[in-house]
Amino acid sequence: MAAGLPTPTEYVKHHITNLSYGEGLWTIHPDTLVVSFLLGVFFLTFFIIAARRATAGVPGGLQNFVEMVIDFVDESVKGSFHGPRNFIGPLALTIFVWVFLWNLMDLVPVDYLPYLSYKVLGLDYTRVVPSADINGPFGLSFTVLAIIIIFGMKGKGAVGFGKELLHHPFGSNPLLWPANLLLNMVEMIAKPVSLGLRLFGNLYAAELIFVLIALLPWWIQFIPGGMWAIFHILVIPLQAFIFMTLTIVYVALAYEEH
Repeated sequence: MAAGLPTPTEYVKHHITNLSYGEGLWTIHPDTLVVSFLLGVFFLTFFIIAARRATAGVPGGLQNFVEMVIDFVDESVKGSFHGPRNFIGPLALTIFVWVFLWNLMDLVPVDYLPYLSYKVLGLDYTRVVPSADINGPFGLSFTVLAIIIIFGMKGKGAVGFGKELLHHPFGSNPLLWPANLLLNMVEMIAKPVSLGLRLFGNLYAAELIFVLIALLPWWIQFIPGGMWAIFHILVIPLQAFIFMTLTIVYVALAYEEH
């Protein structure tokens, strides 16, 4: 962290820069990885505690909340995916809760955790919103792409999945296979790209606005900051819901027969 008071440009640049190690394709962002891991541990711990405290009688507040989330996700899966849900249900729940927690980190005041990591660990850069780092959303979305391909082969068989790539949408004429394959590859790649860009774009913009508000005098920050936080509370679950729903729909389309 630069000595003395930074200029507004330096301040914004600092707060939107990830801690990085390595170069090129081998660059990793430990802050995104560590925060994502800790949020995943929190998610698992929270649900495990709720499961162990579950009772057959009158449920407590924690049990009610967890059951509400699970029922909400389960209804979303039932409405879109008509195959076996023993994997897709937990996948949808994990995506929804994990992305929600990613986004929720944007409500933490922009200076608190970076300042703490600098004072305690000596880290010059720390970004605590994994969904505002393009590597986070794209890592998750390309994992979804792999699941789409796996379920496409599971539902139609490897041969059937390959035939669909070659025969759809223009027909089974061998002369049309290259065009069919090209269009299907573009469509397949567009799915994770759109998933990742939508989540990244919304949270990057939200994070940037919080950083710009932090440049205002301290006595006025709470007015625009509070208004933006209230609006952002609506965006946080919405983006998690969209990512989860599109994942279910894409997997269902790949799994089901045309």
